[in-house]
Amino acid sequence: MKVFVTGVKGQLGFDVVNELNKRGHEAVGVDIDEMDITDKESVNRVIKATAPDAVIHCAAYTAVDAAEDNEELCRNVNAKGTEYIAEVCRELDIKMMYISTDYVFNGQGTRPWEPDDERAPLNIYGQTKYEGELAIEENLTKYFTVRIAWVFGVNGKNFIKTMLNLGKTHDKLTVVADQTGSPTYTYDLARLLVDMIETEKYGRYHATNEGECTWYEFASEIFRQAGMDVKVEPVGSDQYPAKAKRPANSRMNKEKLEENGFLPLPSWQDALKRYLEVVLPG
Repeated sequence: MKVFVTGVKGQLGFDVVNELNKRGHEAVGVDIDEMDITDKESVNRVIKATAPDAVIHCAAYTAVDAAEDNEELCRNVNAKGTEYIAEVCRELDIKMMYISTDYVFNGQGTRPWEPDDERAPLNIYGQTKYEGELAIEENLTKYFTVRIAWVFGVNGKNFIKTMLNLGKTHDKLTVVADQTGSPTYTYDLARLLVDMIETEKYGRYHATNEGECTWYEFASEIFRQAGMDVKVEPVGSDQYPAKAKRPANSRMNKEKLEENGFLPLPSWQDALKRYLEVVLPG
């Protein structure tokens, strides 16, 4: 199978291409240099020239706070760009996978979000990703919408790398303890996404590593596993005022994966252990 992957320079796109290649699929990875997803003609030309059997759309504008000041650019990437890709997939009659986010929900309550729950984003980033979901649903029947959260990978910036760097110069840190979710390793996620794209089990899914924690608990476990003597203190989100409002509840129900025969991802603690073995020296 020939699979076209957007956002190949990002954490997830990088791992998805590696996983496809590992399984003997032909992966064609692009980033902004090869295809500007905000340019309809560019999208048309590049995807049609590739003639893939499927598209995995990982590219996105993900600077959540910056999005509040750059709404047009964020919308052009996350909503319009997704629409352009969906239109080409419809024309070619091929399947498409769209990588979305827990930010399409309002983040209230404590119940894990179901794939078909009402979407009510809190910020511009979440709103534009929601509009991307609508673009998929309005244009295609052969689609997977896969919502992910709290992602970390080898390629690119993430919370773990930030904590490890801060831990080198601080013996005490404060981290928010009133937002709960599931950290997700792109290496694990890529395996699942390729499992999915090899099928016709279309629809909306949630995909994260198993288990949940707060950012404070995540940071504490990072330092514990890394063997770094850093004291982490829990604080409220109000201690870190940000331009974009964050969801307090990012728990997501993943039962639909198992119902459709897909293997759940390992626990986030196990994922963290394997990740640190890759990124830490020695």
